[in-house]
Amino acid sequence: MAARCVGVLALQGAFREHVAAVSSLGVAAREVRQLKDMDGIDAMIIPGGESTTMGKLLNEWHMLEPLRERIQQGMPVYGSCAGLILLCRTIENSDQPRLGVLDATVRRNAFGRQVDSFETYLSIPEVGPDPIPAVFIRAPVIISVGPEVKVLADVKGQAVAVRQNNILATSFHPELTPDTRLHSYFLSMCGK
Repeated sequence: MAARCVGVLALQGAFREHVAAVSSLGVAAREVRQLKDMDGIDAMIIPGGESTTMGKLLNEWHMLEPLRERIQQGMPVYGSCAGLILLCRTIENSDQPRLGVLDATVRRNAFGRQVDSFETYLSIPEVGPDPIPAVFIRAPVIISVGPEVKVLADVKGQAVAVRQNNILATSFHPELTPDTRLHSYFLSMCGK
């Protein structure tokens, strides 16, 4: 476990908070800003932010296809909020650049505008018996999933946490709370 290194995409968004969460669990975390930063990482976290900007930067800086290939080869990846959007195969009413590795369709800003942001507790039995705090900021929802995707949590019947083999995605921001159980769950996907 000591040799594991989790990359955190650091083009924009809440990457520092993810680095802090992973580091607090005793695992090395590296900010990934360029293709060369992906060398030697064992997993990747794609943070929240603005998915259109992040997708364009990944494309312009020639990181989109190499990252897609690593995920398709089995590298564990976790996307929160904008990261979830970038992972989805289909983005409703959008042709923005994306990784497209998660067999799901996402609706951006599904809970409304910035002023409609909210916090709640979610029951995610795979993460633990007690509900975890979840921060939703202009959050997306997953409106459909393929047969290989397991819905881990929902809000009012709308999927907000899913897993497909090596891919974990949430609409919310666990990194903005002191609770690290979701990050610990992701690290368990990365092997011992």
